[in-house]
Amino acid sequence: QVQLVESGGGLVQAGGSLRLSCAASGRTFSRYTMGWFRQAPGKERDFVAAITGGGNTYYADSVKGRFTISRDNAKNTVYLQMNSLEPEDTAVYYCAAGLIYINYGSLRKYDYWGQGTQVTVSS
Repeated sequence: QVQLVESGGGLVQAGGSLRLSCAASGRTFSRYTMGWFRQAPGKERDFVAAITGGGNTYYADSVKGRFTISRDNAKNTVYLQMNSLEPEDTAVYYCAAGLIYINYGSLRKYDYWGQGTQVTVSS
């Protein structure tokens, strides 16, 4: 069992930056692929970024070059650095974990989810 707790959300102006953190419980954190997803009001939950246990990273086209996912296995934590934020990035951001080796962008592949953290970007 893995428990995930996100933090770092908030209100920021367009062009600004935020760093989200996701702290995970459990002693096997390094085995899990960690993902970030987001859900805007009235929309489906969409893939943002993922990082494998070995450090390979994957991004949605909409955030490439602006967002960076990283992890610290010693701290059981995954991060999402978000730069050049746009109003379209406004959403609840969710952290997820799964033993995944393909289809990193598929939310159905992830077994564990956090409660989410709100990110609001004003224009």
